[in-house]
Amino acid sequence: MTESEHRTVLLRGGDVHSPADPFATAMVVERGHVAWVGSEGAADAFAAGVDEVIDLEGALVTPAFTDAHVHTTATGLALTGLDLSGAATLAEALERVRAHSAARPADRVLLGHGWDAARWPEQRPPSRAELDEATGGRPLYLPRVDVHSAVVTTALLDLVPGVTALTGYRPDAPLTAAAHHAVRAAAHAAVTPAQRADAQRAALRRAASLGIGTVHECAGPEISDEDDFTALLALAAGEPGPRVVGYWAEAVSGEKDARRVRELGAAGAAGDLFVDGSLGSHTACLHEPYADAPHTGTAHLDAAAVAAHVAACTEAGLQAGFHAIGDAALSTVVAGVRAAAETVGTARVRAARHRVEHAEMLTPETVAAFAELGLTASVQPAFDAAWGGEDGMYARRLGAERARTLNPYAALLRAGVPLAFGSDSPVTPLDPWGTVRAAAFHRTPEHRISVRAGFTAHTRGGWRATGRDDAGVLVPGAPADYAVWRAGDLVVQAPDDRVARWSTDPRSGTPGLPDLTPGSDLPVCLRTVVSGRTVFVRPNE
Repeated sequence: MTESEHRTVLLRGGDVHSPADPFATAMVVERGHVAWVGSEGAADAFAAGVDEVIDLEGALVTPAFTDAHVHTTATGLALTGLDLSGAATLAEALERVRAHSAARPADRVLLGHGWDAARWPEQRPPSRAELDEATGGRPLYLPRVDVHSAVVTTALLDLVPGVTALTGYRPDAPLTAAAHHAVRAAAHAAVTPAQRADAQRAALRRAASLGIGTVHECAGPEISDEDDFTALLALAAGEPGPRVVGYWAEAVSGEKDARRVRELGAAGAAGDLFVDGSLGSHTACLHEPYADAPHTGTAHLDAAAVAAHVAACTEAGLQAGFHAIGDAALSTVVAGVRAAAETVGTARVRAARHRVEHAEMLTPETVAAFAELGLTASVQPAFDAAWGGEDGMYARRLGAERARTLNPYAALLRAGVPLAFGSDSPVTPLDPWGTVRAAAFHRTPEHRISVRAGFTAHTRGGWRATGRDDAGVLVPGAPADYAVWRAGDLVVQAPDDRVARWSTDPRSGTPGLPDLTPGSDLPVCLRTVVSGRTVFVRPNE
């Protein structure tokens, strides 16, 4: 334990969001844990015996957020490299590629991120010829915003012998499946260890500046590589910053595989173990064809493979998990986990808290199965904000009726399914309060949840998704992972106004949270603390 973790700190003169005392204004932190939460008057008794007193000056203290699905290196490379998420047209995207290429003459491979042709008036991705021209013939890897397909230059294809024979290769369209994985591996292999460490630090700094105390790194052989994963875990353990909980998405068939996952430092063989792809790239696996394509997407695993992985992980005491977005993929997951439960016992499967990433296209039957099998839904509300609604990408891919069923957070909560919120950064940005807002103001009203439920899913829910119930909340004994915010008036927001009226009554004892009404300013992070150690202080505060 470091010297800063040994220090005893009293925070006072603000609002402390704690179920231990809904009217708390002060908190004592000792040896990296919350020691006491209470009122201003009682804080006087502690003031003389602490190492430091922090006057909150009316600021709000909350548990630090947990982002339950992050690709850290890719996030950092997007922060430090070519980001096309703000490009309004194809022409603007190509101009950004041209400028980035000119600015980085020494890079062996140019890396970018974030294009989405559905948002451009041209309604098409850049062609290979256009990218060849914009880069002057240099290798370029440019994944779509969902990272399930990519456009590349001829020079990058030349670095991947045999790529034209791989599944998902098309000369005149974005690469998917095995062809995409091959070019991604070649592009990432060109990143030096120093570039990688810089990117990882940039991503973790950004997370800390947003009040994120923990990120779940979703890595695996089809997404990154072992060196990237172990280097990130080592960097996070050795420097002040957010905690990193690592998941390694590789199938486990027995104890030997499980031991290898543990030796990498992973918390589980989970995260992006792909059952299918994504809706934006037409690779999510559906029961009925896409509205705008004559097929049902791509299935990477069947129920037998899911069952084998879950059974082996459960036997080994290891958390399992999958990436599943389409309704057919989620049916496959449920069938597989149920088959595993028949082999090793439902109680053991439930106790292992296996998790499903994204879980977008759920039905009442699959929601009920998640509850029955104890599956955690690790979900990304910003997806709905970006692609939901009557005119959004989901409606174009699926038709309005099916699109309205996506991301049913209220139904999941009613069924008792544990929720953990994340961003899938860099697919959507690190933005915890924006994420809670997206869930509370879901584009489909019947899927909305209260701000309090969303906040819980983005704090305590992330810890519970790793098997810990004692964290993500400011009560005595919990880890001192917290953030200090400049925020407006605290309110209680719920989709049902009867609940809202009851909750704002002081007698309800419901602690308030910032007003997240769309258009209002989101809270500004002033300080982030992990295990009692300050990892971010806003400049000039």
